[in-house]
Amino acid sequence: MNNTVTKPELLAPAGSLECVRTALYFGADAVYVGGPLLQLRAGSAGFTFEELAQAISLAHAAGKKLYVTVNCFANNEEIALLGDYARRLHAIGADAVIVSDLGAVAEIRAQCPALEIHVSTQANTVNYRSVGVWAALGAKRVVLGREMTLAEIEALKGRIPPETEIEVFVHGAMCMAYSGRCLLSSFLTNRSGNRGECAQPCRWNYYLMEEKRQNMFIPVTEEDGATAILSSADLKCISFLDRLAAAGVASFKIEGRMKSPYYVATVVNAYRQFIDGKATLEACETELECASHRPYTTGFYFGEAKLTPNNDGLYRRTCDFTGMVLAETGENEYLVEMRNRFAVGDTLEILSPASMGLRFSVTRIIGADGVPKEEAVLVQEKVRICCPHPLAPGDLLRKRLQ
Repeated sequence: MNNTVTKPELLAPAGSLECVRTALYFGADAVYVGGPLLQLRAGSAGFTFEELAQAISLAHAAGKKLYVTVNCFANNEEIALLGDYARRLHAIGADAVIVSDLGAVAEIRAQCPALEIHVSTQANTVNYRSVGVWAALGAKRVVLGREMTLAEIEALKGRIPPETEIEVFVHGAMCMAYSGRCLLSSFLTNRSGNRGECAQPCRWNYYLMEEKRQNMFIPVTEEDGATAILSSADLKCISFLDRLAAAGVASFKIEGRMKSPYYVATVVNAYRQFIDGKATLEACETELECASHRPYTTGFYFGEAKLTPNNDGLYRRTCDFTGMVLAETGENEYLVEMRNRFAVGDTLEILSPASMGLRFSVTRIIGADGVPKEEAVLVQEKVRICCPHPLAPGDLLRKRLQ
């Protein structure tokens, strides 16, 4: 990026404390998580108050921030819960809440005015007038709708309150519905995407059936394979971050609160290295291929979106996550928690904020019982391996698939 432009915040997702630690270690400036109320993801991604307090402590100890999503559309009964919830979040040190519902914004602002409010992308904010209204209601930041073009974002500059921050998504899954407002999951599975229960039926494979030819299913195909015709491609904006920054964007947001620590590490590291000028665009583009993803797109930023380019609904990646470094146990020897099978003779690659792309050959694996073994096969078993490159706790190991 152009060093004359102030670096926007790099905002990472986390669905677990492990992901919080990973995001912070790999260079996120802030992390967003869900709490126990209205957090718009499956319950497994929602933190308890105790976990939120731990996550906030981790972030603040690193000089970073932590935001809590409160971005479901609230019903009558839930509005009454928001005052106490906001006060508890403020008391444990949450830096902001991310909210989509107009009533929820008003209630939080009235009941806990000291708690910073960021307006979620689910609020569908796509013009300067709406940004101004949110600012008047007390919002510090607005996450713009993903349907906006770069030109439209540039047009906001100078037409919104100067103290109001703008945040945009730069990487991750996109929804085929307008800013995530979708009833497909509710219709097919009785699980509402607007209540954090989306079954992602847009990513299923579908057939075409003519109403007078019952049970005659015609596959919908692109080229030679079946297609998930409703499945969006994944957003990737690393090549034009400088233009987004110049347009006034204050925060680059990565999607993925349901993603693994390996995904978070890979994506955050690639964006951090590129933003800081420590790696080339080509190297970082290659890095982003290592994590599981659907075909990449630039979304709506340059006009009409092509969200399903040859999209078969399948995910692809160039690497398998094989282990997490826990500690140094001797000269060139490290304790590793295994995540996918690897063996003596395999070439592993190091994923670290201190380096990019370093590789080494596994020459020895020592099990927890102190006995050498040919391969690590039990998920999360702890083994010792030798590595000629310096490793640090939090570094990850992976194996190339091709």
